[in-house]
Amino acid sequence: MSSGTVMSPNPLEQEPRHIAPFIAPADLTIIIVSFNDKHWLEPCLTSILERAGDVSVDVVVVDNGTDGAHRFVESRFPHVRAIRTENRGFANANNRGVMAGTGRYILFLNPDTQLLHGSLADVVAALDERPEVGLVGVRQVTADGTLWPTMRYFPGFTRALGDAFALERWTARPRWAGEREINMALYDRETECDWVSGSFMLARREAILSAGLFDERYFLYSEEPDLCLRMKRAGWSVRHLPTMTILHHSGKGGTRPKMIAQDAFTRRQYARKYFSTSHRLAYLTAIGSGHAVRLALHGHRQELEGRAAARLALRTLLGREGAPFRLPPPTALSAPEPALSDLERVSS
Repeated sequence: MSSGTVMSPNPLEQEPRHIAPFIAPADLTIIIVSFNDKHWLEPCLTSILERAGDVSVDVVVVDNGTDGAHRFVESRFPHVRAIRTENRGFANANNRGVMAGTGRYILFLNPDTQLLHGSLADVVAALDERPEVGLVGVRQVTADGTLWPTMRYFPGFTRALGDAFALERWTARPRWAGEREINMALYDRETECDWVSGSFMLARREAILSAGLFDERYFLYSEEPDLCLRMKRAGWSVRHLPTMTILHHSGKGGTRPKMIAQDAFTRRQYARKYFSTSHRLAYLTAIGSGHAVRLALHGHRQELEGRAAARLALRTLLGREGAPFRLPPPTALSAPEPALSDLERVSS
């Protein structure tokens, strides 16, 4: 390095006030699953330090990708723990973080997020004052500043039918006609909901232990409503709190057929787990109707990817295609795999 080179300061090179040693109990464990998301980690982790507030934070990055995110974290953020694991899905990676964490609260946070306004201490304090609340979400905005609807209601036939025929376009769509809460005025006040977007879910450890960890049979998608449904059945409340605002770079990947098919596959799993035979048939038919409509509408050449996604999702719903990424394990919680060495990572 030349003598004239100026290195940008690393905010975590100095001993931070609020990052707890990993062997000590913390107020809050933050779990970030990184699947080839190394490029998002620096702004995300820096914003955590800046917005922690007066709480001790135990940050765990679970690296189940191949881009060396764990090495980046170890070199740039020495007070953040990095766990390397085989890619067994989003639920599995989050469970590894829960098992390693020390906090009485646990935040599941996407790597492509930044904490913008408010502090984590404010959210923790709000939960301390609400012992009946098991899990919360917060306000989320996109890169252009648009407030994003993150409150959800549990899947079902009428909501699947409403989403299939784009009833969100109605100015006064009833709640039974769609999963997303689109009354944006509700995002400025505390609101009860069924579940929240998995990009920011802050949960009480006690609530997770009473409801159970993430169901690892969901490789990706549907794990959030599944967890929140079990949490509600265990007697906990799920809410949106406007205490904090985060930036989420959502939708950055465009339309990817395998991801659309994965959503369809996990909806079949969810319906098989929770619905009666008749409800399951009606629900999956409604979802299939939505993909059929999209298949018919994507008629232009530039929309070929959308047609491919709809076609693959339909085949998946009908059982003509298997799991898009990985066959589900036989049980909801699998045994932790041994730590991967660099040699094992290369050979795999």
